Amino acid sequence: MEIEGPATASADEQSEAQADPAAELAAAKARADELYTELQYARAEVENVRKRAERIALERLTSGRKALLGKFLPVIDNLRRSLTYEESKGLREGIEQTLKGFDSLLASEHVTPLDVVGKKFDPRTAEAIVTRERDDVDDDTVIEEVQRGYSMGDDVLRPALVVVAKRAAVE
Repeated sequence: MEIEGPATASADEQSEAQADPAAELAAAKARADELYTELQYARAEVENVRKRAERIALERLTSGRKALLGKFLPVIDNLRRSLTYEESKGLREGIEQTLKGFDSLLASEHVTPLDVVGKKFDPRTAEAIVTRERDDVDDDTVIEEVQRGYSMGDDVLRPALVVVAKRAAVE
């Protein structure tokens, strides 16, 4: 009495399995070729997407640079115009207009000057280059701004260069 189950194969199935290895190999090769072709298409698509993303990023960067640099041109024009004045009043007005133009340009880019004079020295927004003895203000108070600092949002673009007060040492 023979029991057929999943572990036992009939004589017909065994002969079929032995006769089809070439067919199975051919089918496996065909499937491998198909998958390889799909892989090549996928790689090409990934490369195309990468190149397209790089091109778009470069175009945006270039466009942004052009827009920003274009905003400098009227300010440069005002500076050139100020050089045409021979008397000091006209020159001064021209330079003041140029500064207003730069301030306006910076404001349009959300760049604001840091307000540090009269406040306690903060090393995140200012760099102390000199200390001066002063008894009329508290220690570590900014008493003079040598070079203006700027921020853009919460980021400091450039810290202010400042003079900080120190009280005279009591002997």
